[in-house]
Amino acid sequence: MIEEVAPESAVLDYDVRKVMAALPHRYPMLLVDRVVSLTKDERIHAVKAVSMNEQFFQGHFPGRPIMPGVLQIEALAQAAGVLAVESLGLAGSGKLVYFMAIEQAKFRNPVEPGVLLDLHVEFTQKRARVCKFAGRAMIGDKVTCEVSFTAMIADA
Repeated sequence: MIEEVAPESAVLDYDVRKVMAALPHRYPMLLVDRVVSLTKDERIHAVKAVSMNEQFFQGHFPGRPIMPGVLQIEALAQAAGVLAVESLGLAGSGKLVYFMAIEQAKFRNPVEPGVLLDLHVEFTQKRARVCKFAGRAMIGDKVTCEVSFTAMIADA
């Protein structure tokens, strides 16, 4: 059996405390619970544990709880924020990652309570102030959401 070796730029087992150090978001808007892997300047795999206790399930929809698509996109954007902070060395800089554009959003399958939502995001273009990303949210091997988006790095 061949053992897989992570590249030097890979960060593994990034817990919620480290996520909160990288992002300004807090409950109930913090939608990244853990980072499984992060390769600087390339990609991130993060996880959102979707619980029935989420506030949005009270009204979306009673009797058939489904995670809103815009919150799946927000979770992907937050994962991208962690990737950008790590890749661009922004931790502690006072800079924030702001959404600028959402393009080509497609929703494939519903997200119900009790699942782990895998968030896969990669850079498609990286500059000092503006970055473009491609994101895909998944439950197991099922894609729930795909989106391309742009973010800006700016002062808080």
